[in-house]
Amino acid sequence: MKSRYIALPKGVSEKQFSKAIKEFRSILGDENVLVEAEQLAPYTKIMMPVDESEHTPSAAISPASVEEIQAIVGVCNRYKVPVWPISTGRNMGYGSAAPATRGQVVLDLKRMNRIIEVDADLCTALVEPGVTYRQMHDYLRENKIPLWLDPPGSSALAGIVGNALDRGVGYTPYGDHFLFQCGMEVVLANGELLRTGMGSIPNSNTWQVFKWGYGPYLDGLFTQSNLGIVTKLGMWLLPQPPAFKPFVVRFNEEADINKIVETLRPLRIAMIIPNAVVIASALWEAGTFLKRSDYYKGSGTIPDADVHRIMKQHELGHWNVYAALYGSPEQIDVNWKIVNGAFTAAGGEVLTEEYVGDDPVFRYRRDLMRGDMNLQEMGLYNWRGGGGSIWFAPVSQSRGSETHKQMAMAKSILTEFGLDYVAEFIVGWRDMHHIIDLLFDRTDPEQMKNAYACYDKLLDVFAREGYGTYRTNTAFMNKVADTYGTTQKNVNQTLKRALDPNGIIAPGKSGIFN
Repeated sequence: MKSRYIALPKGVSEKQFSKAIKEFRSILGDENVLVEAEQLAPYTKIMMPVDESEHTPSAAISPASVEEIQAIVGVCNRYKVPVWPISTGRNMGYGSAAPATRGQVVLDLKRMNRIIEVDADLCTALVEPGVTYRQMHDYLRENKIPLWLDPPGSSALAGIVGNALDRGVGYTPYGDHFLFQCGMEVVLANGELLRTGMGSIPNSNTWQVFKWGYGPYLDGLFTQSNLGIVTKLGMWLLPQPPAFKPFVVRFNEEADINKIVETLRPLRIAMIIPNAVVIASALWEAGTFLKRSDYYKGSGTIPDADVHRIMKQHELGHWNVYAALYGSPEQIDVNWKIVNGAFTAAGGEVLTEEYVGDDPVFRYRRDLMRGDMNLQEMGLYNWRGGGGSIWFAPVSQSRGSETHKQMAMAKSILTEFGLDYVAEFIVGWRDMHHIIDLLFDRTDPEQMKNAYACYDKLLDVFAREGYGTYRTNTAFMNKVADTYGTTQKNVNQTLKRALDPNGIIAPGKSGIFN
């Protein structure tokens, strides 16, 4: 007999699930409980090289308050129904809105979209999970609050809370989003409400200014995890500087990555360059506004000759370093002499905004580095077409030799499977995130097979060389967790069983099951 649902949670009968759905509707109203296939289409669309059926949800529900979430987890515990919380579901390159395993109910928090407070003096904010970067950006501008956000590349659509909880990164001096988070409110699996840090103190006014509170620091437990449902998040915002000087440094040879990083590292550690610097490959930049087929229609990896043709026609370096200086004009003048001298000595072509003018590629990067946003990065999905994308994100030390080694390893594996090296490095204080976008056509079975095998091999080879990935898509979460060893998996599982004995919150998130 055919089920009336497009999927069912593992181990839950249709009869039991129907009872849960009825109770969800009594809590949320019929319009906020979706079970029909056409209603669930936005939650089933994935970009990964696996069949959608592996990540098909059974339903999607949208609460509007903490109290409704507490009631929902009560229903979930009664019927052993798992929920997959999302803030906006725009986790592009890492799985979108779909759950890690088939049959979970998507807990869509988009209706919880209040900007609860912005303190212009202390430069803090408190937001709910449905608040997007665009919403906060517009709020600051409309209220003439001189604070800047730190948006990720897909910034206009992304949720602030979801990105911070996945430990995403941006491009201003506040580029490490979890580092600049302060205080959480969390609904636990048993329905209890936890406020971390100073938030547990009655009448506290330091919840968004002092991260640590008393005793063990708990906030990290709720990032990249399934130990609770975050319903409020505090964050620090960047005061608008009196002056801002963005620039790009172009290097024309692939091997230049070594000296780029060696030049950057002391400037970043000393905070002479204070923001999260991007070193973007030619294909990453070109892919935001070009189609691959305009330059190469053959099979396999795009030839170097065509890459150089793109570079020449569109005035791109093989590596394009985007950074900025922030502060008073006097400060910037001093630091600019240091930065300009260092990159010129390294053989880079140093270009300021006055030189590049209204170049759209530079404008896109400049806007991100000052907290503005656009959707230009979404153009990468037109590079090859067909809707396929997964991001491989290993971390390295901020050393030229390490960076060069990672690039060479990645290119070799990508070439083996006929995929292009579309990549950028994001430079922290002492680390680098190496973001590689595996772009492929999901309508082509051969490309799907190759993309999956390529990602799988990248994980194996990089882990064997001692490189961990900091973030991954839902199809590979368990494998990435395995690379960190059994002890860490066992500790995560112990915490999961203690806090969520029925396994109702996002089973499989980050490879954590009961």
